Amino acid sequence: MPELSEKEMLQKLRGFNTPSITNIVATYPSNALCLGLYEPWRQNWYTDQSVRCPFPALGARIGYAVTVTFALPNPNYQRWAIIDLFETLARERKQVILVIKQDFPPEIKGKVGLAGGQMTSALKACGVVGVVTDGPTRDIDEIRPLEIQYLTTGITPGHGEMAISAINVPVSVAAMDVAPGDIVHMDENGAVKFPADRLADICRNIDAFTAKEQERADKVLAAKTFAQIKAAWQREDLPG
Repeated sequence: MPELSEKEMLQKLRGFNTPSITNIVATYPSNALCLGLYEPWRQNWYTDQSVRCPFPALGARIGYAVTVTFALPNPNYQRWAIIDLFETLARERKQVILVIKQDFPPEIKGKVGLAGGQMTSALKACGVVGVVTDGPTRDIDEIRPLEIQYLTTGITPGHGEMAISAINVPVSVAAMDVAPGDIVHMDENGAVKFPADRLADICRNIDAFTAKEQERADKVLAAKTFAQIKAAWQREDLPG
């Protein structure tokens, strides 16, 4: 079988849900098909329950991480403008998952409707296919037809003046630590990251693992007795 191109591998993984990706990245380190890239509980490699997906029907998105941090304006540090973010995204020439760190004081963080319709339109033009952020967004009705997937803490209608404090630095968003260039896979279950140089390994292992899971599920559902359920569930090549 010929090797898949980078584009083909990304497209292939978009056909799986995010939990299936986590299974190969690190969830089951004792399984031969799991790469064990992170210690499952003690390293921050996937998102927690603080974010949710407003567009579950859009399905999965996958791309290379570009990171940005937004904060309140700082008159002593005005290096970045929004156009600098757009330029960074446009230079990538790859499909991008934008990871937005919202570094705002607790008393306003829950009401910063940061990425609205205008911003999302520009993100789409620059190659963004998904956004993961640890704060709210807005203009949900304008964003929906753009078909960019989102993970966000919620929706709120407004915001005040804000500024970019960093572009393409490591960030932690919703308990997921992301470095620029990591691959991020996201859907209604949340998001997971992994190093870009392991893309081929994940593509190679995921078919066998998910096929075994499906085979077990089919046997469990077809079982007529508890003994058959037990036999199907306790197969040695899959975790319980």
